[in-house]
Amino acid sequence: MIRKTIILLLFIIVSITWGTTFIAIRIASDTIPPLCITGMRFLLASFFLIFLCFYTKTPLLFPSNKKIFQLIICIFYFSLPFLLILYGGRYVNSTIASVIFAIMPIIVLFLSFIFFNKKLYFFQFIGLVLAIIFLSIILFKEIELGDEKTIKGVIALLLAMTSHAIIYLYSKEKYSNISILTFNALPSLLSGLFFLVISNILEHPKFDNFSNISILATFYLSYFSGVFGILSYFYLQKKVSAFQASTIFFIFPIINLMLEEFVWGNSIGIDQLQLIVFLMSSILITIFPFDLKNFMRFIKNFKK
Repeated sequence: MIRKTIILLLFIIVSITWGTTFIAIRIASDTIPPLCITGMRFLLASFFLIFLCFYTKTPLLFPSNKKIFQLIICIFYFSLPFLLILYGGRYVNSTIASVIFAIMPIIVLFLSFIFFNKKLYFFQFIGLVLAIIFLSIILFKEIELGDEKTIKGVIALLLAMTSHAIIYLYSKEKYSNISILTFNALPSLLSGLFFLVISNILEHPKFDNFSNISILATFYLSYFSGVFGILSYFYLQKKVSAFQASTIFFIFPIINLMLEEFVWGNSIGIDQLQLIVFLMSSILITIFPFDLKNFMRFIKNFKK
């Protein structure tokens, strides 16, 4: 009973943190420049992660023969993707942005099939194709309503998501023995410093202009959405199957959609909503570990 309660709480926490991330970014960016937000977010999170490393006696550095990958994580899992997210988020609404990131399990599955020869079931292939089709239609409609900057924003978000997926998959396959604290602590610190230096050069942030609500949103992004959300998700992955953990990608865009309408009164058209539902259903089909041969065998045995 206690185990089920913990799993349920973890599921709720991760769904809420991911579903509110783009909303919190928008609130924080009301008075804080975007590069500064990201720098503060990573820097604040890194302090707590480094403290946890010392408290739990977890090494900050990767093993000597794997340190180059720690730098790769810093660049391609933190700095570059979040730079692309900042750019894309300026021209693409948060609901569509969350939908783009909802296809992460599909990209991971596809890359696993391409690079690591992981088995891809028939229905997973069908779900993969359908998800790509529905996402393409959704993005085409979004671009149709926007302009050239919207196209660039969509491309930036897709590149950010793909970069995340590649590093996540590679680290899972090759560096699964590395602690999640080690994985995040120093890359967060270095990325935070990088963004703050760039922000100081390009944005010239003035602390006096920061509103209290924007500062609170930044702390929320750092600790609750960042540290707490990430640690909860990785802990959840150890408690449940990959399929059960991946259903979060089905839930958090819906949370974002509801909050977008509640906070700002922004709603999407019924056609676009239907497409999102179809896309989410395709994702569910793709991540569901369904084997057609086993299913047919079950039907035959059932008839007997």
